[in-house]
Amino acid sequence: MELDVYNINGQKTSKKVKLDDMVFGVEPNDNAIYLDVKQYMANHRQGTHKAKERGEIKGSTRKIKRQKGTGTARAGSIKNPLFKGGGRVFGPRPRNYSFKLNKKLKRIARVSALSYKAKDNNITVLEDFTFESPKTKSFIEVLKHFELEGKKVLVVLDKNDANIYLAMRNLKKTKLVSAQSINTYDVLNANQLLISESSIVEIQKLNVAN
Repeated sequence: MELDVYNINGQKTSKKVKLDDMVFGVEPNDNAIYLDVKQYMANHRQGTHKAKERGEIKGSTRKIKRQKGTGTARAGSIKNPLFKGGGRVFGPRPRNYSFKLNKKLKRIARVSALSYKAKDNNITVLEDFTFESPKTKSFIEVLKHFELEGKKVLVVLDKNDANIYLAMRNLKKTKLVSAQSINTYDVLNANQLLISESSIVEIQKLNVAN
């Protein structure tokens, strides 16, 4: 597959880039995508939830009523989970939700996500660019040229650029990543990928199967 290369003014240039079918044209593996996205979301969970159980509640342990003859259930103390203010039965405890996946499966998930975007024509290749100053207005103009205002956009560069990062960081629906750190969740979460010309080479080099 070949894609046209655009400049930041939304104009088509004379250049084209060829997308490697091993990265942008594979048969998507939905199960690999599911596992990779599940891991990404699980790894971002804090896991700090905590509820006090019976042994952690402050209160008297005095037996509050006699064992028999009341016509109601037995109760050993005010910390009984059945009473208001009592401990919670099997409440949540702090835990680590993260889990591991092997590199091969994660690569399959990434190329599957990229192939979906290529198939749906949701990839735009930009010639390498930068801004003279870090102004949000400059990047908004770029989005306007491609009719991407209000849409989720993932911008992929081959190296860090402070001016581009500072120009984008106040826009809630845009995200900047490097070609080396692109992941399945970010690709699928975006409506459109804006990938710099040099990043295409880097993405293909990192994700082609050995």
